[in-house]
Amino acid sequence: MPITERSIAIDGEIFADRRAEGRRRVLKGARLEFNQGYGAMECVLRNQSDRGARLVLGDTMGVPARFDLVIAGEEGVRTARVRWRTGEAVGIDFE
Repeated sequence: MPITERSIAIDGEIFADRRAEGRRRVLKGARLEFNQGYGAMECVLRNQSDRGARLVLGDTMGVPARFDLVIAGEEGVRTARVRWRTGEAVGIDFE
């Protein structure tokens, strides 16, 4: 089921989703690569569209603003930019 109908704010208020396109719920392993390949972090992809995704990690403090993302089961590498972050998740746009 696409995630398009509603979102819940921090205060619990329900509002319309502002994404340009819907995201699909997924459960895939992925790896962030940065520092010219010298840095890497494992994560879980929880939702995805052609333009972005939500990644869940143990801690997001070490996630750089821009990185390459390797998604399990998909060909190639995608460059990503962080749009928002919480303590254990980041929302990204694909470049």
